[in-house]
Order: sequence, then C-alpha cells, then structure tokens
Amino acid sequence: MKIGLVGFAGSGKTTVFNTMTGLDVPVGYGGEVRLGTVRVPDQRIDTLSAIFKPKKTIYAEMSFCDVPGEHGSEKKGLSSKGLQQIRDQEALCLVLRGFDNPALEGAPDPEGDLEAFHAECVLADLAIVERRLERAQKEQADAREIHAFELMQQTLENERPLRLVPEDQLDRGLLKGYALLTDRPLLVALNRSEAEASEPLGTALESRIAELGAAGMSLSASVEADIAALEPDEQPAFLEDLGLEEPALARFIRTAYGLLDLISFFTVGEDEVRAWPVKRGSNARKAAGRIHSDLERGFIRAEVIPYDVFMEFGSEAAVRDHGKLQVEGKDYVVADGDILHIRFNV
Repeated sequence: MKIGLVGFAGSGKTTVFNTMTGLDVPVGYGGEVRLGTVRVPDQRIDTLSAIFKPKKTIYAEMSFCDVPGEHGSEKKGLSSKGLQQIRDQEALCLVLRGFDNPALEGAPDPEGDLEAFHAECVLADLAIVERRLERAQKEQADAREIHAFELMQQTLENERPLRLVPEDQLDRGLLKGYALLTDRPLLVALNRSEAEASEPLGTALESRIAELGAAGMSLSASVEADIAALEPDEQPAFLEDLGLEEPALARFIRTAYGLLDLISFFTVGEDEVRAWPVKRGSNARKAAGRIHSDLERGFIRAEVIPYDVFMEFGSEAAVRDHGKLQVEGKDYVVADGDILHIRFNV
C-alpha cells in the first residue's frame, strides 16, 4: 500500500518523510518520487512478542512516497507530471504549513492551502469525467456507466469530492484505471511550530477536513525529527515536556493505516510473531493467501483466537482448555487482532 505525501512548497512534507523513513531526501528536492517503508506501531505485537519470545518479530508495513513539490508548489495548478505522480498513489497525505517560514512570503494559511489543493483535484477529476462521459454517450455505452459518470460530474461540479459518494450509489468497479484524485482516501496533516506541537487542529480546519470526507491530525515535523534522533530511553521525558503521550508520527502511521481500511491479524509461535495487513472485511481464505498462496489454495479451516481472548487466558493451551478456540471456514470475516492458525492441504 502506497501513501503519497503531497504539499505546497515549504510545508515540511519532506521533513516528515525523512523522519518517518530514516532517509535523507534533500528538502526542496524536485526529482522523482522517493519511496520509504515504515513499520506500523502495534502494542499487541509488542505484547505477543514478549510472551512467545520468537526468533523474529515482524510488524505490518506501509510504503510512503515523497511526491516532489513541483505539483502546485506555487498554487498555480497541478503540472501534468505532478498529476501522474499523485495518481499513482493509493491514498494521499496533504501536509499543510502551520508555521512561520522566513523563506516564504506571508503568514501560514492552512485553510487556504487545503482549498487550493482540493480545487485542483476537483478540476483534474472533472476533466477526466467529462471526457469519458462524452465518449460514453456518443458510443451509447452501458446505462450504468453513463449514470455513474453523470453522478460523478454532478458531484464534482458541486465541488464535492467523490470519496463522499456512498458505495451503494456509485459502482467503483467502473472507475478502475481512471485514478480519480478526489476518490482517494485523504489524510490532512497540519505541520505546526515546535511551540504548538501538542496543539490540536483548529475548529474551522477540523470541520472542513470532515466535510471533505478526510481524516486530520496535527504534528510538528521539526519536533518529530528531534524525537527520532534521541535514544529510546530518552524519548519519554522529552515527550512529557512537550505535552505529548507518544511521537505524533506513530499516530500518523496508524491513522494512515486505518485510512486505507486495513486491519492486522497475527500469526504467533517460537519462530515468528507477525502482523499481517488485510483489507477490512477479508475472509479467512483470502487472509491465508496473505501468508502464502498454498494456504489459500489448500485451505481447510482457520483456528481463530481473538487477541482479547488470548490475553484473558494467557496462552493458546488455556484458550483450548476453556473451549474458546474458534474453528472457522473459508467465509469467516477476519477481525482486527485475530490470531490465526491455518490448516491446509495441497
């Protein structure tokens, strides 16, 4: 899963990217997209690893892309190259400047930047939708497709993002290949000054983010860079001084993970404790395929222990002894935190 970090010049998105990934992409870099993989913090994996003491502990991972600031960097419109770079992402994170930057003219205007980015995405999507609708009408295409594109055209003309259109009203199977920006999940991150590192989003900005069907959070990229440079045992005191419970980047990564509608199931044992990401609503057979294609092909059953049940009894043996082990078939919908053992035969 790829999440693209985008933002106007001076927003600090590259600092956020570098802090998350441990890379060192130059600020103001204007080349190709840079990719970095980060692990998703999960206290449950920490706990299970402490219990099983495996040889390896593997967290779920996500890929973040630093999309060069060429796109709309001066709020004059998205370049064709910038558009394509953004469209290649599965979800977007818009970093807004909320701090004074001597290199830039004027005070920070996160609300204005959000509106500028939203307007550019709407216009870019509308151009695609109108072209396809015109062709579909000339070709007398399937009525369902024409209806879908008419609905999208109306939505965009009303300056609303497509992500707000419910699944039961818009067949998104018809949208494959179009990479419409306003249908992408969106996380809006307000990058604040160090003095405001623990401050929440303002009411007006929070309300507008919700209206756009997006998620929002605030952080201070400069503070996060300082935290990342500290030894782990030094971080709690530093966080406490700033009024923070944990590094904002941990919350950032979890929020992005949820934005993609992902959950984690676990496999446990002496060799490995591991989190496996799957789309919410995935069945047991599909989840088995995340581990290995043979498990999906030869699936027989899944032995399931919800994480809370495991913690209540303290071991797999105790769960079995108390009759709490669930034996499920291929259509069982995997829940977040399920511990799975897949039985298969190939």
